[in-house]
Amino acid sequence: MEATSSTGAETKEEKPGKIFIAGSTGKTGKRIVEQLLSKGFGVRAGVRDLEKGRSSLPQNPNLQIVRADVSEGSEKLAEAIGDAEAVVCATGFKPSFDVFAPWKVDNFGTVNLVDACRKVGVKRFVHVSSILVNGAAMGQLLNPAYIFLNLFGLTLVAKLQAEKYIKRSGINYTIIRPGGLKNDPPAGNIVMEPEDTLYQGSISRDQVAEVAVEALQCPESFFKVVEIVARIEAPERPLKDLFSSIKKQ
Repeated sequence: MEATSSTGAETKEEKPGKIFIAGSTGKTGKRIVEQLLSKGFGVRAGVRDLEKGRSSLPQNPNLQIVRADVSEGSEKLAEAIGDAEAVVCATGFKPSFDVFAPWKVDNFGTVNLVDACRKVGVKRFVHVSSILVNGAAMGQLLNPAYIFLNLFGLTLVAKLQAEKYIKRSGINYTIIRPGGLKNDPPAGNIVMEPEDTLYQGSISRDQVAEVAVEALQCPESFFKVVEIVARIEAPERPLKDLFSSIKKQ
């Protein structure tokens, strides 16, 4: 793949050779793994349960399954990342009686992952977050979706704090905020907006994975927060063009 510089000259765009995915057995993470493998990437799939990883992820010579729990600290995560050149965070807490679970996973877990990247020299980080994380500042405190998503230990607040840490870290990031996640195949085309723009809408997890994979290869996505939903009436546009339409932070 090639990109054109501001001087008009063509420059080769480097594709990361191996990608580490945190949350690889999750509904979105698994799709990211599958799409990366289909494009020929090497993948280190981080999973909390190795047996589950081996049974649910595809058999592929380019896939390594490694144990990785984001709540256990950056040292162990650094070992799990290994020789990967980029990291995708697709983690998410599972509802439980532990009211601190969202903070352990969606806040401190993401912080641990960023710190692990620093330890091993990974400079590219793609993070799957959620629209409405900044709902309070958007005047959406009474939005039913904002209220519901914060019922479990202030999940969106935890995610927002993690986003702030990513931005301050100095790492080359892309933060993807999808709307309501659907397990169904895509219905409609992707709409991409700047941060704190969208407060409703849904999108297929397949399309979220597509955006995450494209972000790894697309310089137009660097240092950006994007919000995505799918709409039937939206025109189909290349993801590179969608990323180009969003200003850097």
